[in-house]
Amino acid sequence: MFKGYIILLISILPYFNKAEHKYTNSVHPFYVSVVEINHNAKEQTAEISIRIFTEDLEATLRKYGNTKIDLLHPTNKAAVDKLLNDYIQHKLQIKIDRKPVNMQYIGYEQQLESIWTYFEIKEVPNMYKVSATCSLLYDYQNKQSNIFHIKAYGKEQSFKLEYPNTSISN
Repeated sequence: MFKGYIILLISILPYFNKAEHKYTNSVHPFYVSVVEINHNAKEQTAEISIRIFTEDLEATLRKYGNTKIDLLHPTNKAAVDKLLNDYIQHKLQIKIDRKPVNMQYIGYEQQLESIWTYFEIKEVPNMYKVSATCSLLYDYQNKQSNIFHIKAYGKEQSFKLEYPNTSISN
């Protein structure tokens, strides 16, 4: 039920009209990011995908990096990648089976009004327990929610963090 509600919520966000959104001329009165953590048993990795509204992410990165930033038309892609990686690594820490893990930045892409950022964790033969400390975009908006979907062994669990809460665990 919770997962269905979140999918519906994210799919209708572009149709609200309370504040201008520079990329789609639509709005979103909700401040939501989605973090997906998928165990790839065959490759023994954990794949992490993070979806954040482009405008919100740019505003946050401008503040965090004290610099101008354009994710869709970067003048220096390497600098943007570094800033994005640094910010997410600072705001999201993951433990798998009670051990801290290192996320390796893969890159990002735009999809509709959002940016998907990708990370990988290597050498993950098992993924029974996942915990995370997350404060993504809390420095941008105190109405921010971070939704987690954790998939392993054919099962999916979902969690919702709302400002100021920062911890999840399955």
